[in-house]
Amino acid sequence: MPKSRIRRAAMAVVIALAPGPVLAAPLVVATTGMAGDLVATIGGDCIDAEVLMGPGVDPHLYQATASDVRAFQKAELIVYNGFGLEGQLADVLAGLDRHKATLAVAEAAARAGPIEALDGEAGYATDPHLWMQPALWSQAVPAVEAALARLAPDCLEPMQRRAAAYRQQLQALDRWMAASLATIPSGQRVLLTAHDAFGYLSQGYGLEVRGVQGISTQAEPSVAAIQSVADLIAQRNIPAVFIETTINPRTVEAVIEAARARGTDVEVGGSLYGDALGQPGTLADTLVGMLIHNTRVMTDALGGQVIPLPEALAPWQQRREEVAP
Repeated sequence: MPKSRIRRAAMAVVIALAPGPVLAAPLVVATTGMAGDLVATIGGDCIDAEVLMGPGVDPHLYQATASDVRAFQKAELIVYNGFGLEGQLADVLAGLDRHKATLAVAEAAARAGPIEALDGEAGYATDPHLWMQPALWSQAVPAVEAALARLAPDCLEPMQRRAAAYRQQLQALDRWMAASLATIPSGQRVLLTAHDAFGYLSQGYGLEVRGVQGISTQAEPSVAAIQSVADLIAQRNIPAVFIETTINPRTVEAVIEAARARGTDVEVGGSLYGDALGQPGTLADTLVGMLIHNTRVMTDALGGQVIPLPEALAPWQQRREEVAP
């Protein structure tokens, strides 16, 4: 999987602020698209942001390559999610931590409070999917800003402005998600997905969330897990289940088949972005766009009404009209 470089100026959605001074940009390597989005948005042209795991890559299953290690060695800062999201790559990161500047953004967000991180499952002390609740994810912004400012101190002022603007957008997104998801009828407020990446969405917006697999995708889902979700669909007449872009759809297809065997017709509500951003040129190639897409898909499929985007998110409305879903 080739690594990707994020250039904020090349994207249609840009926080419209004055550019920083032209400098030799320090290299910052981020593991996931969500972490890379933080770096690129705040750093702008002052930072050269490289992402290891591109669209469609499952971080739970990712294994470091020799080129990844070389990229880490060249980087002036390594930004990763933390809480075990990166799977086997976590061992490499732990070894580099003694020699390289590193920042675990999800862990920084959780420490900042006031929202508490969710407990994980076996192998995960804490659920790592904090980006699913943008108000919580926004709490990582000051830590990223501070780390980047140490690399490019001459860019401090523009990075502070970009960080403040981005945090405001994430908080506006949180309010919009809450308003849209609140329109889903009470009997249909159940989100069934391939794996348990949406716990923070449940915490923040009052949906009941159930994944066929747990937090990790390292093991295949059991027949018992598939049958249990199918029983839930039949008992509560849930209208839709959702596939995820980083997970083979056969898990959800097996659930649908099992539910239909029980006499319950359930449909695929759409495709959600769980552990990776979307392809370049789609709405979901930024974190904000990804969560707008997810919220629209969930709200529509579960019988709610999508609320118009607020003015703070107007660039993403324009982008949605210009690009693929």
